Amino acid sequence: MSVVLDPPRTGSRLVLPFLGAVTFLTAIGNIGLVSVMPTIGRLLHIPDFLVAGIFSLSALTWAISAPFWVSRIERKGPNPYIRAGLVGFVVSMGGCALSVELGLLGLLTPFAAFLLFSILRSTYGLLGSAAATATQALIAAQTAGAARTRAITTLAGALSLGTIVGPAIAPAMIVEPLGPLGPMLGFAIFGVIALGGAYIFLPRTSRGVAPVVGGVPQISLAQVWRRKEVGHHLSFGLLLCSAQAINLYTIGFVIIDRMADDPLAAQRMIGLAMTIAAATALLGQWGFVRLLSPSPLTMMRIGTGFAFAGNALALFDGDVHTAVAGFILASFGYGLARPGFSAAASLAGSNEDQVAIASAITFIAGASITLPPVLASAAYQWWRPAPFAIAAAIGGALLLSHLLPMLARHIVHDER
Repeated sequence: MSVVLDPPRTGSRLVLPFLGAVTFLTAIGNIGLVSVMPTIGRLLHIPDFLVAGIFSLSALTWAISAPFWVSRIERKGPNPYIRAGLVGFVVSMGGCALSVELGLLGLLTPFAAFLLFSILRSTYGLLGSAAATATQALIAAQTAGAARTRAITTLAGALSLGTIVGPAIAPAMIVEPLGPLGPMLGFAIFGVIALGGAYIFLPRTSRGVAPVVGGVPQISLAQVWRRKEVGHHLSFGLLLCSAQAINLYTIGFVIIDRMADDPLAAQRMIGLAMTIAAATALLGQWGFVRLLSPSPLTMMRIGTGFAFAGNALALFDGDVHTAVAGFILASFGYGLARPGFSAAASLAGSNEDQVAIASAITFIAGASITLPPVLASAAYQWWRPAPFAIAAAIGGALLLSHLLPMLARHIVHDER
């Protein structure tokens, strides 16, 4: 059995807006949680590298499980797996709140609270990868050519918008009597709302990805990655996303230490930095892309240049405001380059490749958060500029090896 994507169709006009809304709500929760975890970690006396390890374990679960969902999405369609991802989101947020409360009450040791938090957070890693793969496959089924680039970029914009709102509202949700539990419980409620919407806006049977008997064998994630025209962009994405993960998961510690103040006092600066950074990424995705309609390769090239410049700026100046400025500049670059490589990989593959490519992009999103942030956090304890130095080195290597005009073939939109 193989999968054949139906020709692009307008179908239900509410499907893509709903996917954008789901992406927005889950981004609020995920990045909002990232913004408050350095503070929660310091309150629970959990070492910084273990705090980063919480998200790395979830990301490892995400990356390992991503290939598992390919054949299942091909057989049953994407909609059930989008709903499953929302269930995982709700369970993980509620469970994380429980583990933090047990730690604050002294009923669990800091390490036990970390362990329980990590296990429950991994629920989202397992089911969230299914939802991400299904969403990408559904977009590929309903769009083609330039429309696909716009759809992927619009969805990335919804993610950026969520990362604006998440860090902005997370500190405001730390209210008595809930304290640090407030954000996690609030995000769980958002997930319940999105899950209810999934039964309204997504049909019970999926028409975007249709199984067909006969034809070519099923394409796996490994097979599609080995194809030069696709794998080139996927390898670029893995390195780029690793650099972004290093920046995102260490900036909270950098701000706390460069302010040399109480962690709670630095929380406002962390939220502000993440909010402005996400706003600049959104400006690139919903402003720059819509205005100029650049090709995916152009987005990759310009975005990587900005990411490199932002990290270089923060590397050579130890002031907290310089670190924030560099983080914001780099975030604008990541905001352009990530949908750029996703669109380039999708357009380079055939219709039969799309679910496998979607799985590869989902794998990248998880794999990039496994070891890179943990290693960068450990290096940060030894040398404070280390996260920016590592991310800048990755950006420089990508510019040299992937994006110089004589080494890269310009990707144009084609109507596959």
